[in-house]
Amino acid sequence: MRRGVRLAIDVGAVRVGVAASDPDGILATPVETVARDANNPDAAIVRVAEIAAEREAKTIFIGLPRTLKGQEGAAAQSARDFARALVQRVNVTVKLVDERLTTVVAHQALHQSGRKMKSHRSVIDQQAAVEILRHSLDVERSTGRVPGITVSQNDAEDGTEAAGR
Repeated sequence: MRRGVRLAIDVGAVRVGVAASDPDGILATPVETVARDANNPDAAIVRVAEIAAEREAKTIFIGLPRTLKGQEGAAAQSARDFARALVQRVNVTVKLVDERLTTVVAHQALHQSGRKMKSHRSVIDQQAAVEILRHSLDVERSTGRVPGITVSQNDAEDGTEAAGR
């Protein structure tokens, strides 16, 4: 397994959850919940870029929410838009990864740890990012390849992502 910190991002309409791995890609831990400000949409992107720089991240995985049938809606478009904006601010590989059911798994993990449902809101996005990162690390460890679709500078300029990269 390659060395280097990886970040995972769970993009929500109101908050963005951030998780990070250790340099060996063994542990996934919550880092921060970044508020999204409708009056300053770039603020969350700037903060995630700062976290990536502070932690010297090598890869950023952004969860791509799809339905169980594999379809994409407004939330997936928001994640794609976030990825395109982020790739313009970082010199790090940015990848979109399937994140079906991560929020459900995150709620279950928080419930099993003894947290009350009312207290989930403040950390659910971080926990969902942890689940995205855990899955990505597991795929990399078991297959030897980095999962996801790479978002490139060109994709950000023309509004597309290269499929299958």
